[in-house]
Amino acid sequence: MRPSRNRSLRSLLAGAVVLALLAACDPLDADTDPHPDGGVVTADLEALRIADWAAMTGYSRDRFPHWDSQGSGCDTRDVVLERDGTGVTTGDGCDITAGVWFSAYDGETFDDPADIDIDHMVPLANAWRTGAAAWTDERREAFANDLSRPQLLAVSASSNRSKGDQDPSQWRPPRREYWCDYARSWITVKAYWDLAVTVDEKAALAEMLGTC
Repeated sequence: MRPSRNRSLRSLLAGAVVLALLAACDPLDADTDPHPDGGVVTADLEALRIADWAAMTGYSRDRFPHWDSQGSGCDTRDVVLERDGTGVTTGDGCDITAGVWFSAYDGETFDDPADIDIDHMVPLANAWRTGAAAWTDERREAFANDLSRPQLLAVSASSNRSKGDQDPSQWRPPRREYWCDYARSWITVKAYWDLAVTVDEKAALAEMLGTC
């Protein structure tokens, strides 16, 4: 007895999902490296200002307007989801409806965009405490939507929420293989935006660079 057309279609769709999951990209396997070379990153770490955390007085996520429009109906979050995913499809406008995402923080793979958060590598609250409190709202907006540095990354919602606003002395990706890239990304962002680090933060970053 031949399978029904609907059953055949379901089998094809299931096979497509499996292939997409297998094709989900681990950033560690990429041919191109978005970070400066190791020597530059080490020099950038040494050049970062060391300071204690400033007070959180006046802080609000609203002081960092994020998910700006990026044209064609897309906002910053949409752009990162499409950039970091495989086989991403959209509905009306730029609404991300499907795709496959590899979460570099914990090594998990997801095929539902609802399971993915866009992490600010240097959290907004950390930026506020290390220099951004003195910025204009316009500069904070540029920081929160920075697509040119490794500041925005699609990761599992669970790992992003576990991280919260903690720095590398308080939280590190559970996937140790990503520590090198994580430290390099953190340093690259802080160096570009002229944000300070604490003594403990700098020590943790140096230790993580030791895994490179």
